[in-house]
Amino acid sequence: MTSDEIRPATQADVPAVKTVTDAAFRHYIERIGVVPQPMEADHAANVTAGKVFVTGDPVIGLVVVEEFRGQGAHLLLDSIAVHPDAHGTGVGRRLLHFVDARARALGLREIRLCTNALMWENQRIYPGYGYEVVERRVDGPYDRVHYRKRLD
Repeated sequence: MTSDEIRPATQADVPAVKTVTDAAFRHYIERIGVVPQPMEADHAANVTAGKVFVTGDPVIGLVVVEEFRGQGAHLLLDSIAVHPDAHGTGVGRRLLHFVDARARALGLREIRLCTNALMWENQRIYPGYGYEVVERRVDGPYDRVHYRKRLD
């Protein structure tokens, strides 16, 4: 595997998926007042379900995506995480482009995601990749901004 390749995660990757996710989201705990949802995900179940894709050897970045069919079919970008040591190296950009390609390969014309309203860095990033705000709403302890991206 080249360091730029993005591949489906395996069970052997689960510890790295947890490590990268925790490293990427840990600093938000104090800011938002709760543990970010990606840190509490069942990483092993997500890997088993084929939802997790990783990059790097060792793993430095990942996405968790889920396909939804029927009315409003879309690809949900459930989580994207880049280890802080790899910030600024283009890993996040490559992962976002991968999500676009994955949606297209599945025949889906829309990607959806949400981010915590207090994760303001994300609100500057996503519009630059074609995402538009759909709504802001509170889901339990999370104040979330919901986005969508329509693919050509």
